[in-house]
Amino acid sequence: MSIPPPAPAVPAASRLTDRKRHAIVAAAIAEFRANGFEATSMDKIAASAGVSKRTVYNHFPSKDELFAQILHQLWDSSAALMAIAYRAGVPLREQLLELMSQKMALLQDGYFLDLARVAIAETIHSPARAQDMVARLSDKEEGVTTWLRAAQADGKLLKADPLFSATLLQGQLKTFAFWPQVTMGQPPLPPAVQRQVVETAVDMFLAYYA
Repeated sequence: MSIPPPAPAVPAASRLTDRKRHAIVAAAIAEFRANGFEATSMDKIAASAGVSKRTVYNHFPSKDELFAQILHQLWDSSAALMAIAYRAGVPLREQLLELMSQKMALLQDGYFLDLARVAIAETIHSPARAQDMVARLSDKEEGVTTWLRAAQADGKLLKADPLFSATLLQGQLKTFAFWPQVTMGQPPLPPAVQRQVVETAVDMFLAYYA
């Protein structure tokens, strides 16, 4: 059996650059959460990240660019939801439990919640700046919408507006596992309660739409 060649080494300078970029984004999230967008300066972010102000600007030309990166990560962290395709012949309940369990895991992820708090706070203070976030979040929800549309085409769900149906289904999870954590600082739900919420939401959805 042949031994594959070793993977090319990543230059140390590149690894250091990636670490600095990650530190800057993490520091920005912390500062935005603590002080809000307007009250946070690039100087504060640089100090919190342990890098120079010039290094921050080398990675992000402006505070708006840095905030856009946070929104981009918020969107990327949910991209896996868009990869679950409808499978004809597999029971709807089994597929929906898988889809909503993945959604629940995302909603209860601490890093995702941190990003969401920053984005939502800025939405309140500056709706114009949040337009990009709204567009990205709409794209994110399209993963569930696409699944529902495929199930309808297969004759397994009632014909209804798939976007409305997807919002209704996911809204039940967010009522217990997103808004209380984001707006009131409540802890993540225990695993047993997460399962209860997912199973109840799926069963109620199927009782009406299947």
